[in-house]
Amino acid sequence: MKTFEMKAAQGDLLVTRVDCLPATAVEVAPVGAHIVVGHSETGHHHVLDRAHATMYRLPESIYECFIVVTEATPLVHLRPHDTHEPIMFSPGIYRVNRQRERAYVPEGFRRVED
Repeated sequence: MKTFEMKAAQGDLLVTRVDCLPATAVEVAPVGAHIVVGHSETGHHHVLDRAHATMYRLPESIYECFIVVTEATPLVHLRPHDTHEPIMFSPGIYRVNRQRERAYVPEGFRRVED
């Protein structure tokens, strides 16, 4: 299991430790026992245990969320094959960005698909 101090990546997610939660952040409801940090159309989500973390979003953002971790918990990729190694989150506040491809297309930048 990976650990990190300031930055980590898992698939199309880039995680950065931050000092505080933005004032306009709105709590996002968990899905069952999980907080879905990175949604996959095929069901292979990147998740945290809802008992140890809470997720927030800014109302205008679709590529970014914030996670408040109260007790160490791993970010797990729910895929039985070719899965990403879990990343242990220690207590703190984190910004999570979905990375975008650098190639520009007429519709705008594309989201990285994992």
